[in-house]
Amino acid sequence: MARAMWKGAVQFGLVTIPVKLYLATESKGISFNMLHKADLSRIQMKIFCPVEDEVISRSETVKGYEYSPGEYVVITDEDLENVPLKTVRSIEIEQFTKAERDDAAVRFVKSAYYLEPDKVGRKAFHLLKSVLLEEGLTAICKVVIKDREALAALDPFGDTMLLTTLHWPDEIRSVDELELGDEEYDFKPAELKMAQQLVSAMTGKFDPAQYKDEYREALETIIEAKVEGKETVAVEAPEESGNLIDLMAALEASVSAAKAAREASSDKPVSVSEAKEAKEAKAAKAARASGSKAKAADEAEEAEAPAKPARKRKTA
Repeated sequence: MARAMWKGAVQFGLVTIPVKLYLATESKGISFNMLHKADLSRIQMKIFCPVEDEVISRSETVKGYEYSPGEYVVITDEDLENVPLKTVRSIEIEQFTKAERDDAAVRFVKSAYYLEPDKVGRKAFHLLKSVLLEEGLTAICKVVIKDREALAALDPFGDTMLLTTLHWPDEIRSVDELELGDEEYDFKPAELKMAQQLVSAMTGKFDPAQYKDEYREALETIIEAKVEGKETVAVEAPEESGNLIDLMAALEASVSAAKAAREASSDKPVSVSEAKEAKEAKAAKAARASGSKAKAADEAEEAEAPAKPARKRKTA
């Protein structure tokens, strides 16, 4: 049974909808332990007090805020509970906006949470969800989670709603920090058309079930091999090239490979890696076919060649 990590209410004008929040995602990455290199014993991270020169337990620690160098004020859980903000225990809907959010400030997602309404608030919950769905709207909210107030977006999601926390505008770095260059490019009509064909060949309905964490699977394979004392095979690094690519040639090759891969996979959209694999497979197949034809031609030639007359034996 999932455990709620926050309890409160959605504030929708004068309507209060009691809800619980549940994390919508979980990490599936592989974790490692830190070991002592000499004897492979697992090391321990201990909490050390430099004043008393001893290790202390976590229960002896408190939260402190450094208001001046070396000077701290202690903040308790009760202090955090008593922060004078409504968003400590409620998801305050500030406004509604079109679901296609173009503002860069709301594109940077932090975490996602499922909402579960209490029985008394289910009707109001589904009423709000229905209106957002029919009008194509997103609710922009503010809520306090884990000692921080967050900007968030509330959207219909299947049978429930999804609360997605966002970065505040002043937390998003400006792209002016990047060296993007100021060149202007004129694309040839043929280049644009070829790029559009490549995008079209790789376009389709997004199905998350088609994707998996291949890095994690590869890492698990390496771990299993090392546990069994087997050798691990390193992947060849791609060749580095400082030369400019022939854009048109690369696009044409990509379109051909993408079309071939799509035809082989029942018109499903293909990724660049799939297109590359399809191109290599097609080339290998052509090479095999060419080899087979050459061998067949040689055999046919040998069969059609006239037999050499047998030598007459000399008689004494």
